[in-house]
Amino acid sequence: MNLDLTRRQSGLIAVVAAAVLWSTGGLFIKLLPFNAQTILFYRSACAALMFGVLFHKSIFKVNALSIGISVIYAGLLFCFVTATKLTTAANAIFLQYTAPIYVLLLEPMLFKTRLRRIDIITILVCLGGMMLFFSGDLAVGDMRGNWIALLSGVLLAGIMLGQRFNSPERYETAIFWGNILVMALAFPAWKESPAPDLPQWGMLLFLGFIQIGTGYMLFNYGLKRILAVESALLAMLEPILNPVWVFLGYGERPGSLAIVGGLIIVLMLMLRTWLTERRQGVDRETV
Repeated sequence: MNLDLTRRQSGLIAVVAAAVLWSTGGLFIKLLPFNAQTILFYRSACAALMFGVLFHKSIFKVNALSIGISVIYAGLLFCFVTATKLTTAANAIFLQYTAPIYVLLLEPMLFKTRLRRIDIITILVCLGGMMLFFSGDLAVGDMRGNWIALLSGVLLAGIMLGQRFNSPERYETAIFWGNILVMALAFPAWKESPAPDLPQWGMLLFLGFIQIGTGYMLFNYGLKRILAVESALLAMLEPILNPVWVFLGYGERPGSLAIVGGLIIVLMLMLRTWLTERRQGVDRETV
């Protein structure tokens, strides 16, 4: 069996792995007794430490764009947490994952890439699958929370597109300083919180080093190798897998329509990846 991967294929695998790791956050956030800001502080502290150690040669190569992406990153984390507090969790995650729409519309204009029909079809099918997935939970909710959740989708798209503008050696710089900013903003809540016990430390360390730290390291690796719209589409695995881990570790079972919606999304992403890889292979053979 030939296991040699192209640059693009390794990027696709890395982004899928990142989405899987990100999706584990819901379970541990459910299990931890701390408020959201305290969890954000611990998680970002671990991620900043990880990025600081692994990328110490590049984290001080700061430019204006890196600072901007760091602010967007911190805003994304806080907007999502705030939206989840103000509106339903389903509304928050659904509206955040409108991000692929913005990426699809803006990437061709910003980077002179071609708007492909398969991408438009994939986004429409995936959004339909997400509506089915959350059909039992979607509600009007607090409109402030809904608007903030919608803003988190814009910010998620901003990170994906902003990193594409940034030079690859500064990808990790932006995430490192974004986590430092999250720590600064969450510090007052952390200072007032009780100390974690040993099992809670284990969950917090997992959230910091694995879920966010390793997740964003893989995402940055993939984003250097594939289009932003592809990374946005593959990241849609996160809200689908999130309730799977919650069900396995917390006992909350998704409904039948949710399972169907999730399968639609996964199958559409697999079909799109197969079609584009097949097209890439044909193009290489004709060169």
